[in-house]
Amino acid sequence: MGVNFRKLVNWGIILFTILFTSIVFILMIYNIFKNYVANSPTYYLLRLIIAISFILLISYILYKMTDQKIWLNRLILIVLILIFIVIALFWVRITPRTQLSDFGNFWYRAPDVLKGQKLYAFDNDYFAKWAYQTGFMAYVMLVIKIFGYHIIAIQYLNVFYQVLTLIMVYKLSTMIFHSIKIARISVFLLLIDLDWFALNSQADNQYLGSLLFLVTFYLILKDKYWSYILGGFTLGFGAIIRPIGPVIIAGIIVFAVFFKIIRQHSFNIHSLWRLLIILGIYFAIFNFAGLLIKSSGLNQYGLSNRDTSWKFVTGLNYESSGTYDQNLVNQFDLNESRLKENTKEKTVIRQHISNLNHGDKWLELFKQKISILWSERINAIDFTEINKKISNTHYDKITLIGYLGSVAIILFSWIGSFALLKSDHTDGIFLLLLPLLAFVVIQLFIEVQGRYRIEFVPILAIISGLGVYSIFNSIKLIGGKIHAKQH
Repeated sequence: MGVNFRKLVNWGIILFTILFTSIVFILMIYNIFKNYVANSPTYYLLRLIIAISFILLISYILYKMTDQKIWLNRLILIVLILIFIVIALFWVRITPRTQLSDFGNFWYRAPDVLKGQKLYAFDNDYFAKWAYQTGFMAYVMLVIKIFGYHIIAIQYLNVFYQVLTLIMVYKLSTMIFHSIKIARISVFLLLIDLDWFALNSQADNQYLGSLLFLVTFYLILKDKYWSYILGGFTLGFGAIIRPIGPVIIAGIIVFAVFFKIIRQHSFNIHSLWRLLIILGIYFAIFNFAGLLIKSSGLNQYGLSNRDTSWKFVTGLNYESSGTYDQNLVNQFDLNESRLKENTKEKTVIRQHISNLNHGDKWLELFKQKISILWSERINAIDFTEINKKISNTHYDKITLIGYLGSVAIILFSWIGSFALLKSDHTDGIFLLLLPLLAFVVIQLFIEVQGRYRIEFVPILAIISGLGVYSIFNSIKLIGGKIHAKQH
């Protein structure tokens, strides 16, 4: 691969990232003024300014503290982790134990399944259609087997996975940017984002899944045969727990081809073997798990997806902006066979596409979906039912605090995406960006929810850390030039 082509690939990925973060930032500004500032300008603008100022102040302290002492670096990370643990455990303590939506589907069905009852009752039941969710159900059942039927076990494990995620953000930031200071700031930005960690009170597969994917990225960047072998296991188990494996794999393959296998004027056969090793182990683990689930009688469909159309049925629905719509669900009869329902789903998809084509509504749909998924509140707090324990006023304040954490990451990841053009970073940053961008594109066509971005918030936090760091560096550089002119 020629040097010029390699630079073109690098710039292409970074420019795509800048385009994405810019759209998200603009839509965030629009959302803030439409849904917050328009109602009470002084109240919301003041809190926004205070929040950003506080974040910049703490980040500046982390930036100014020396990174030349190993003991101090470790102490700062430990303090940040301990602060998060206190906040996260307090959040778990004050939220109701009720499990909602899909989370309840896992938690409330698990005891009966452990007693021998069937996981699904009919052909169109949740676990019959989306058998791939059986992987996380098996995890929930294992937790119940070990700790008993106590949701606190799931919740504490979620907090544990979040702590490990913070550590992985630190390690990945350090590995990619060779900067302890960027790593510190990235961890800080993530740990204060209530929108990100609020679902630790639910039986949610996103925290364990995203942790395993981050560990996979870390192992790949180690670039050793042993690390690719371990990466195959973490990738396999991650895909079993959280079924977004194809997006992660697509990013890994593109990264391996353009940044490892084809190098300027040479072909790296070792990198090819490493890619084949990680993919081979992944497919072996995933298929073995599917066969094990079948043979155990837990689910005759293994880890398959028997309803590939449904996400497009909801995702291409202009009236609901690509989100879940109960009115649309009511048009289908779950007592019908899967074959008949698949046929009806494809008919509805064709109707959606026709509607979008005739009304030139594609761009408007994409805009709405990007806003819901990336620019607005994650809505994780809504799934906790904490609103039933506090007043509406306090609930509004908590959701605002959660959104302000997201606003900070959106703002600074936008700045950070521009900083990628000039920053000193390794090719490892592209291993993080490629799965993110693949996910962005896929979500334009399938169902979206705000919480679906949770897996990728750690990656955005890393870019945000670079953004904040670049602000302080720019101020330092400008200050140095002014000082030099004065003397």
